[in-house]
Amino acid sequence: MIQFSEATAIALRICANVELALHGKQDAIRRAVETLLAGGHLLLEDVPGVGKTTLANALSHSVDGAFQRIQFTSDLLPSDILGASMPDYKNGLPTGGFRFQPGPIFASVVLADEINRANPKTQSALLEAMSEGAVTIDGVTHELPIPFFVIATQNPSDQYGTHPLPESQLDRFMTRIQLGYPDTDSELAVLRNDPSRTQLPNLEAVANLDDLRDIQECVEQIKINDSILNYLLTIVEHTRQHEAISLGVSTRGALALRHAAQAHALLDGRDYCVPDDVRDIAITVFAHRIITNQGGGLTQGPEEATWVLREILDQVPIPL
Repeated sequence: MIQFSEATAIALRICANVELALHGKQDAIRRAVETLLAGGHLLLEDVPGVGKTTLANALSHSVDGAFQRIQFTSDLLPSDILGASMPDYKNGLPTGGFRFQPGPIFASVVLADEINRANPKTQSALLEAMSEGAVTIDGVTHELPIPFFVIATQNPSDQYGTHPLPESQLDRFMTRIQLGYPDTDSELAVLRNDPSRTQLPNLEAVANLDDLRDIQECVEQIKINDSILNYLLTIVEHTRQHEAISLGVSTRGALALRHAAQAHALLDGRDYCVPDDVRDIAITVFAHRIITNQGGGLTQGPEEATWVLREILDQVPIPL
C-alpha cells in the first residue's frame, strides 16, 4: 500500500502527462483523472474535433494497463463488445462444447468512441459491466479486470445518426465533461506543433495498475464528516424538489459525488474533504443525471441543467 503523499504525487503526474497531449484543458483533465481515481466512468460530450478522443487516449497511455478502443457504429452488436460463446475445437475437430471468447470490454481502460452512434440495444450491453464490473453471457457471469474504467465520447444529440443515451446509462457515468474550444494561445500552440501527432504516440505510462489500485484505496480512506455529507444530501434533495427539474439526482448520483469529492481532496493533497470539494464538482457529477422542464418541455441539455444546478448551489448554505 502506497503512502498518501505518494498517491497524490502519482495522481498529479498523470495529470501532467495528459496535458502534454491536450493543451489548455487543465480543468477537464483534472476532472477526468478524479473520475479514474474515484473508480467511476467518464463521459466526454462535445462537438467533433475538440480533443475528446485525444484526452481518452492520453489517459490510457498514462496508465500501464490493457487498453481497448471500441468504435461505436449503428451496426455494432452487443457480442462485438462483450464477447460470445464459440464452438470449441481440438486438433482441428469440434469437441461438441463451447468456450467463451472475451470481447474488448475485458480491459482495464476501455474507450467507447462515439457511444451514442450505436443503437439502444448495443448501448445497453454496457450497463452490467459499468455497474457491477462483470458481464453475463449464456447465464455465466465473467468478472472484469480491476480497475475497470470506461471513457465514452459522444457527439451532441442533435447531430445526424445519434441515439440519445437513456437515463439508466447516463446514471452509470460518474462525470460528464465538455471540453469546448481551446483559448487562442492554446490553439496557436496546437497549430505550431500538433501534440496529437508529436506527443501522444510517445507518451509513456507514469503509473501501473498496482499504483492505480492503491490510489483508489487511498481515495476511499479520505475522511468526509457528517456535515459535508449533509451538505451533499441537501443539494441532492433540492434537485428532487426544484420546480424546474422533473427528474432529480439518484442515490447512485449522490454516492458518485461523495467518491468524486474524495478524489478531488486527494489531488489537493488533503486526506479529508471540505465543502469546496463537493461544490467544485457537483455540476460535473450531477448535470447529466437531471432532466429539466425548461421551455414547457423535458430537456436533458447541459446548459439548462448547469443553470439550475448553479442556482441550487447558491441557495444551499455552505457548512462552516
